[in-house]
Order: sequence, then structure tokens, then C-alpha cells
Amino acid sequence: MAYTSIQIQPKTREKLSELKFGPRETYDELINKLLALVPAGDDEGEYTDEFRVGLLNARLESLHGKGISHEQAKKIMGL
Repeated sequence: MAYTSIQIQPKTREKLSELKFGPRETYDELINKLLALVPAGDDEGEYTDEFRVGLLNARLESLHGKGISHEQAKKIMGL
């Protein structure tokens, strides 16, 4: 199996290390578990990679308080 290296800051590595299930879990396994948090699709079919990235970005924005509430969205839509 071929491996590659990625450049991350030491602080990022520390954060990832804290998320590992145990010392034997590899960073590859951890990253794949994190990627699995973004759904691949639904009953209507698979999502495109662009859509999945959009979902992830929207989720991150929401966590940082950058999203809008359901009520605000209804007002924008005129509902």
C-alpha cells in the first residue's frame, strides 16, 4: 500500500491525537471516521462532492454562529 504525507501544524496534530480512540488507532482511520460524518447521500441518491463540501461548510458555520435561524430563513423566503 502506498502512503503519502500531509503537512499539518503541531497544534492540529495534538487536536487530532485527542480524538483518537486509542494509541493504536492510526490518523488515517481517524480522518476516515471524521469524513464519514458528512453523509454520502440520502434516499434520493448520492450527493456530489461539491454538495458534501457545502454541507460540511454549513455545519461549521453553524457551529461558529455564522448561520441564520429557521425563522430568519422563513422571512427571507417570504413564508
